[in-house]
Amino acid sequence: MEMKKINSGKLRAIGYDARAKMLQVQLDDGSTLQYGGVGEDTWRRLSSSGAAWSFYRDNIEEEFSAKRVSGSGPAANNPLDELFGKP
Repeated sequence: MEMKKINSGKLRAIGYDARAKMLQVQLDDGSTLQYGGVGEDTWRRLSSSGAAWSFYRDNIEEEFSAKRVSGSGPAANNPLDELFGKP
């Protein structure tokens, strides 16, 4: 999948596979996430948005399930767990 470099909020690169309806995003922490079932219209709107991070947060992150394909996962121990307990 060809990735388009972008610098908006935490987004660093975005890519789309129209045949698979798969959106891939790379975040500033180096992690890469894939979202399935994303339509071409949503991709066009994201890739041409002047506020791609806001569009991503409002229309993709909240609407589609992500699959982490690379990068580090969440930290094993959150320092606040000692204060508040694990959820």
